[in-house]
Amino acid sequence: MQVTIDGVTYVSHEDPAWRCEQNYMAMVDLAPFDLGGMFEQLWLRELDEGGGYEVCCIPFYAYGLALGDVVRRSGADTVGSLISKSGRRALRVFFAEPRPSMDSRSVLRGAVESAGLLSEWNGDRHVAIDVPDISVMQPVFDSVQGEIENGSAFWEWSDSKNFR
Repeated sequence: MQVTIDGVTYVSHEDPAWRCEQNYMAMVDLAPFDLGGMFEQLWLRELDEGGGYEVCCIPFYAYGLALGDVVRRSGADTVGSLISKSGRRALRVFFAEPRPSMDSRSVLRGAVESAGLLSEWNGDRHVAIDVPDISVMQPVFDSVQGEIENGSAFWEWSDSKNFR
């Protein structure tokens, strides 16, 4: 979900992949990723050791982070730094408008489900997919390949840039 207040856009996760009973939320300023005026609210779980917090959602916009990564909070409400990587990746797909007659969103949903992967949708055009093992991804890639080739869908890895 996205909401804009006083010219600032806040992105939140309505249904985080690892919803826990005890969660914290912290904001990531997206300006270092050329998304000035935007903040993403991440769900975190406090770890017993080391003062770290495990990321419990699949980032839609923040680069260099994935589900299960451990971060340090800076103050009460922001993510300050990355402590350790989980070994997972996040694949993000954005579906442009207007939608073509061969809309692949339902095929993508089916491929993600068949592969046993976790995903989160931000509206109906932007999905973040948890990738614990790249070897299961071919059906997911195949499901949107036609739209990517036609320019009606775009994809990226969340780790294509480092977290800052």
